[in-house]
Formats: sequence, C-alpha cells, structure tokens
Amino acid sequence: MKYTQLGRTGLKVSRLVLGTMNFGPQTNESDSHAIMDSALGAGLNFFDTANVYGWGENKGRTEEILGTWFAQGGGRRDKVVLATKMYGNMGADGEAWPNHDKLSAANIRRAVDASLKRLQTDHIDLYQFHHVDRNTPFDEIWQAIDVLVQQGKILYAGSSNFCGYKIAQANEQAARRGSLGLVSEQCIYNLVERRAEMEVIPAAQEYGLGVIPWSPLHGGLLGGVIKKTTEGGRRASGRAADALADPATRAQLQAYEDLLDKHGLEPGEAALAWLLTRPGITGPIVGPRTAEQLDSALRALELELPEAVLTGLDEIFPGPGPSPEAFAW
Repeated sequence: MKYTQLGRTGLKVSRLVLGTMNFGPQTNESDSHAIMDSALGAGLNFFDTANVYGWGENKGRTEEILGTWFAQGGGRRDKVVLATKMYGNMGADGEAWPNHDKLSAANIRRAVDASLKRLQTDHIDLYQFHHVDRNTPFDEIWQAIDVLVQQGKILYAGSSNFCGYKIAQANEQAARRGSLGLVSEQCIYNLVERRAEMEVIPAAQEYGLGVIPWSPLHGGLLGGVIKKTTEGGRRASGRAADALADPATRAQLQAYEDLLDKHGLEPGEAALAWLLTRPGITGPIVGPRTAEQLDSALRALELELPEAVLTGLDEIFPGPGPSPEAFAW
C-alpha cells in the first residue's frame, strides 16, 4: 500500500479511500464487514462514509455497519482513519424538522453525537461538511468545530462539494480565529468531469487541502461500459444509458476503451491510476460492492500509465484549462 499526507497535516492515509456508500443499500452487513477486513488487510486505512448513507428510511445504516465492524475489536478502529460527513436532514421522510440539517452550530453538535453513537467510537478523524451552507457564517461553523476538537470528538475538518471561493472563505475565516481550518476537499473528479481543475483543486492546493475525488469512474462510464454491454448482452441503464444514447459521448467512450485495449489496460483500473497522477490528489474514493471490485481497485495502485496513454487520455477527455486563462487572455 502507498501512503501520503492528508493535505498539510501530519496524518498519513492510503492513496485509495474505501467508500462505504453501498454498505447497507446494496451490500449486506456480513459482506460489508468482509470487504473492510480485506481492505484493512491490504493496508488501506482511509475509510469514508456519511450520516445519510443508507438513504430514505434507512439513513444512518451505513455508519451502523461500520460501528458493528469496529466493535469486533482486533485493532480495527485504531488502524482506520475514519471520515464521515454531515449536512443532510436525518429525519425520516416527511419528518424533517428545522435546525436538523445544514451547518448551524446546533446541527453540527447534534449530528456529530449521533454519528459517534452509530459508529461506536469516541472520535471521528475527519469530519466533513457534505455541502456548502450559504446561510451559516463560517465564524459560527468554526466555533462549533473548535469546541468538538477541544472535546476530542473530532480531529480534523474537511469539506465536500465546495467551490473554490468557499474553500478560500472558510480557511481565511479559520485563520483569523487561529483555527486549523479545512484540511481536505472531497469533490467529483474524473476523466469525464474535470471542471474541478479550474478553481477547486487550485484553491485546495493553495490552502493545503488534500483532494479526495468521488465518482472516479463517473458512475461506471469509465469502467468499460461499452464492452460490458456488448459482450454481456445486457442493456445499460441510468447514467450509462443516457451517455451511450448520445453519439458524441459514445464515440468518446469508444475511443477511450480502444486506447486502453491497445495497451492491454483495464479501463476502471486505468481511470483510477490516472487520478493518482494528478497534482494535489490524496486518493480517489472507491466504493466496491464486492470483494472482486476491491481487488481491481487495489491493482490500480501498482499501475504506471505509459506517456502515450496519458497523452491519449488528455486528447480524448481534454481538461478545461487553468483559470483564468481558460476563459480570458
């Protein structure tokens, strides 16, 4: 396993992050525990979840599955860098109450205590804001976070789905308070969706945040979707079906799969390996539903993409260019 520092902190984390969103909704508790055992056995120490995972009437279920895994002992909790997120309303559908969502000090306090109970632990290593809250000032947010750090309930704070200027606002306000501020940003970033390169990733690098890409395969599109649907005799659905219905997108994905096939590379592994070459990236989140998917993700760590492949990927999926040069002289 390869490790790196999380942003400007002294915390060492694996270059792959185990995403747990499928635990509960698609992967049962027993299989989820087995996947976590395999991940930890491979040296993967960075686990990511969120209080809303489980979704619908089962919000919080994913954190509970992690909690029962930690409760088995064997040093599981001590070996894991545990990250969770808060923002969404945790009430059952139709039972959403005011102040039970977003980033008010009241909800931050409520949400962290509830997550700690579900996770069966006394602290969270990385506590992340799942979305920006434009109605709560950062001074209030940092006041609440500082209290949690002093209480030992969390160690670090991170953002998710923030734009570049909000990362700057958050850390400028933290600096004025003498607080550590954000140490990570979790954003959508992959070969298909590269807009984070314009503002989000540069802001993260400027302020010393580690960048944790989610959806590294863009909902499966970068996992060889054309070949799988053709050889498997099955029809694509959801995002994949919409993408393949568009002639331009289908041609782009076909060129991508042809390039990797020419070099004997598996598309999903190559897409992860590409992210690991990008500046400022701590490690992408992989969300395996099965042990086989975890094994495939781990192989990406050892994959070194030839220069011809890197050049070809940039030609097929050109980035937006740097800001402001991408849209100004």
